[in-house]
Amino acid sequence: MVHVLSSRILLHPADPERSRIFYGESLGLPVYREFGTGPERGTVYFLGGGFLEVSGRASAPPVPCLELWMQVADVRAAYDELSARGVEVLREPVREPWGLIEMWIRDPDGHRIVVVEVPADHPLRYRP
Repeated sequence: MVHVLSSRILLHPADPERSRIFYGESLGLPVYREFGTGPERGTVYFLGGGFLEVSGRASAPPVPCLELWMQVADVRAAYDELSARGVEVLREPVREPWGLIEMWIRDPDGHRIVVVEVPADHPLRYRP
């Protein structure tokens, strides 16, 4: 088996600066590290237990097939904050049949981001 020490999602956006503004300012993700110079420099953001690297530039228009799943403590507070920052909300927070509270947003290249709250009574938190 491969022993994975770290992992990250690599995103090569159509407009790197627009994506850095979205992930760094609109979403408020903290920066782990930056590298290179110029408009296509790399920025790596903390994503809880992983990382998101925005670097380079897409050679063709990105196909929005990537989906990110980000857990937060309070999805309603995240909704209020992100809406106030002008983030495109595809769907307001809803308690799903499987018990999670999910909100859907979209990044500048059209990738869907699911912002999730795991309620205290959900089986992911419950330990008999």
